[in-house]
Amino acid sequence: MSQLNQYGQPVGDALPDWQARPKPQRIALEGQYCRIEPLQIAHASALFTALQHYGDGRSYTYLFREPENTVAEYRAWVTSVCELADPIHFAVIDKKTNNPVGTLALMRIDAQHGVMEIGHIQFSPLMTGTPLSTEAQWLMMRYAFETLGYRRYEWKCNSLNEPSRRAALRLGFQFEGRFRQALVVKGHSRDTDWFSIIDSEWPAINTALQRWLAADNFTADGKQRRTLESWRSSTA
Repeated sequence: MSQLNQYGQPVGDALPDWQARPKPQRIALEGQYCRIEPLQIAHASALFTALQHYGDGRSYTYLFREPENTVAEYRAWVTSVCELADPIHFAVIDKKTNNPVGTLALMRIDAQHGVMEIGHIQFSPLMTGTPLSTEAQWLMMRYAFETLGYRRYEWKCNSLNEPSRRAALRLGFQFEGRFRQALVVKGHSRDTDWFSIIDSEWPAINTALQRWLAADNFTADGKQRRTLESWRSSTA
C-alpha cells in the first residue's frame, strides 16, 4: 500500500518505529534433523568427502568458484571464508551422523534496511531431497525474521539453474524478476533471477514449513505424505 505525503505524492507505508536490525552472528541453530554451525576448518575434510558423492563437479557449475580437487584445496577455501563478516558461511550438520553435509551463507547483509540474502548454497547428495535440506533453510529463515527482525530475505540464482529456481519457489519465495546480463561468471554471461520472502509472508510460510517437517508428515520409509506446496496452500 501507499500513502500520500504533504505534497499529495504517493509514498510507502510509514515505519515510525523502524530501527536498524542487528547483524547476524556466527551462532548455532538447532533443528530436529540438522544443526547449523559456523563454518570452521574442522569441517573441511568431512565436507569435501560428502561432496565427492556427486562423482563430478556438477555442484560447482553455478557457484562463483571452481571445484576444489583435493582436501587441501577445499581446506584452503574454508580458511579463506570462515572468518568473513559478509558472507557468513555455515555448515549443515546431519544430527544422525554428526557429520557436516553441506554449506550455505547469509550474505549481502543490509542491517539498516533489514534485508539479507541466503546464498553460497552447496548441499551434498547426503542431504539433497531430504528433510535436512528443507530444515536447514527454515532454520536460517527463522533466524532472519524472528530472531533478528529482518523485513526481507532474498534468494538469487543463475536464471538457467532450474533446480535452484524450483527450490526457491517450493520454499515460498516469490519470483521478482530477471536481471539480464547481470554478471560474467567463469567466462559465461549470467542472467540473475531474484526471489524474496517479506516479513508479512513469513507467518504462513513458517507454519507450512513446520507442518511439512513434522514427523507425522512422513511415512515409515521417509516419504512425504503431503507436499510443502499443499501445506502452504492450506495455510494461505
